[in-house]
Amino acid sequence: MFVLPPVVWSHSAGFKLTFSLPPRYPNGNLYTGMPGGGLLETNNTLEHPTGPDYQLVVGEGTYLLRDDLHLATPPPHPSDAPQPNNNPLATTIGPPTAGTKLSLAVIAPRRSPARNLYRPTTAQSGRSGMPPSIQEESAKSDSGSMANGYGSASNRSIHSSAFGDGNPALQAAPVKGKKGDQRVKPKNNIVKSNSSFVSRVIPHESLQKRLNERSPEGMLAFANVNRALMWLDLSSENQKTENMTKVLFTKAHALCHDIHEYTKSQTHMDVVIGFNSGDIIWYECMSQKYARLNKNGIINATAVSQILWVPNKENFFLAAHMDGSIIAYDKDKEDADFVSEEDVTNGHVNGAVKPGIKFSIRKSIQSRNQKSNPIAWWKVSNMKVNNMAFSPDGLLLAIVCDDGTLTIMDYIHERVLDVFRSYYGAILCVTWSPDGRYVLTGGQDDLVSIWSIGDSALVARCVGHESWITDVKFDPWRCDERNYRFGSVGEDCRLLLWDFSVGMLGRPKAMSVRNRGTSVSSSVPLDRKISNMSATGVSRLRSNSSMTTQPDGVSATDGMEQEGGPSMHPVDPRSSTAVLPPVMNKQVDKHPLSWVGFEERCIITSCKDGKSIALVLHSSSMRVVIINVEQPHGSSEGVVRIKDCLQVSTDDLLLESIALRAICRIDNADIDVL
Repeated sequence: MFVLPPVVWSHSAGFKLTFSLPPRYPNGNLYTGMPGGGLLETNNTLEHPTGPDYQLVVGEGTYLLRDDLHLATPPPHPSDAPQPNNNPLATTIGPPTAGTKLSLAVIAPRRSPARNLYRPTTAQSGRSGMPPSIQEESAKSDSGSMANGYGSASNRSIHSSAFGDGNPALQAAPVKGKKGDQRVKPKNNIVKSNSSFVSRVIPHESLQKRLNERSPEGMLAFANVNRALMWLDLSSENQKTENMTKVLFTKAHALCHDIHEYTKSQTHMDVVIGFNSGDIIWYECMSQKYARLNKNGIINATAVSQILWVPNKENFFLAAHMDGSIIAYDKDKEDADFVSEEDVTNGHVNGAVKPGIKFSIRKSIQSRNQKSNPIAWWKVSNMKVNNMAFSPDGLLLAIVCDDGTLTIMDYIHERVLDVFRSYYGAILCVTWSPDGRYVLTGGQDDLVSIWSIGDSALVARCVGHESWITDVKFDPWRCDERNYRFGSVGEDCRLLLWDFSVGMLGRPKAMSVRNRGTSVSSSVPLDRKISNMSATGVSRLRSNSSMTTQPDGVSATDGMEQEGGPSMHPVDPRSSTAVLPPVMNKQVDKHPLSWVGFEERCIITSCKDGKSIALVLHSSSMRVVIINVEQPHGSSEGVVRIKDCLQVSTDDLLLESIALRAICRIDNADIDVL
């Protein structure tokens, strides 16, 4: 089989790396013993494509494709029968699959992105005539804090507790032999494992030496390729193609994985992996220890579509299963047969069910029965949960499903706050802005949607993709207090970059109608919505709309806020929705893309078929003019004279915005970036 080489981009002054899969088998055989010869497993390969076709031109500079790393596709297990050619018209459903995805980690980050973007606001934010999150200038509150339309003082006080706090049954038992801050590791050695679930483990022959010699500022990555999980060191100049460790599973395919940011160090790194069999692996890669949870689907037998560590918690993680459930696990607890403690509510105890909101608590995080997993179980949809993401402050959870809904959940108190809808089809991906103001979604309507969480409203639709959008992420190193940079990839094999600022959005004509109160969408601020919630109150419906007619398919109660409960928001018509075009649109691979990520000096993409991963490193330069202002004695006017002109890298300047405009003082000279 002939495989086209993947595409990688990078700047002339920067370093660049890319990945893609080489042909799997030289003889084309599918399994060992198949007529025609034996099976040979290939190794990762590295290429260095050049030329104008491998360049991306954006406002901040030119991206060049520098390195193309092909990850070897593992052969099927010898016990697997050869797969017949699938009929594309067949009605049989195959096993769940996912494209190659990456989990990235830097042990000692050089610079934390966008830490100054998150600013808690006050209750004053809900009283402004214009929603705070769409003001050009952020208003000062009475207390002096900056109002950003997300959260409030009351909101913060409500969320003073963390997930599972207040339940003594969840307190971790003392571990025998544990010293101080020493992290607990799994019990089983994966290299020496005789489990039928793990087929083979191939650690690097000098793994400990590589770990000791590498810089903590280098980037580590985990990548799933069919039944293989690869641990890579992307910062290694000469050993990019050599896996730190490669784990081959017998039949199960890894669909998702996540690195624990809270516990990572130079001697410890927890990774949790979800499989299409429903199994979950907790893997500590430094010691090569592992533990298996939900073994053989004892708790939930459906595939795991997304898995995330709970922020600021050492033991807890959430797994989204394809039956519409989100289950919380404790990595240190054993599994047991699950007995439902179901409480069908609208997101809080003793509440009434709001029509259209499918949410039930099968086991609460506050349950006293916490001797075994799961520690919590929420049914959020009757269809597959595709993705989920925590807000930057770790207080909210955004969930997207096959039923076309975006659900904003206060997972700490197990309550649904808002439910939004796509134009049509499933929503496949979701992410939060670095300051928590906005949520991005992409899906089968070929649109990236921008949602304001503080205003509970749709801000804009981003048009540019020609097929389903599989992933979307913010670039936190190119976001500031007014401007946001994000990227998206899809099955059209394209990478799109977007620059977003509410002030630059056009106002559709239909917005004037919306301002007169005829919108069916709820605009109740998030802080008011959370403060109205009562753990024991009886819910009442209050309309937020003066409309007497509803769009097709929207029930009469949609567009209403439920006191003490969530809001179902109908779809805003396109005529009243701002449209945002991309700043860059480029086909970067021959295969459908499945994942995109941003680091300080790179953009990374991976393809859906697991054949390529593209790492784009960039370094841009710009012209800086140093000027002096000469002011005659006694005169109020000055004469501007050019003192010097030089070319510098953007990394040498403190950029005030993604427009690359900056001004600073050096030796009494003004520096203006043109």
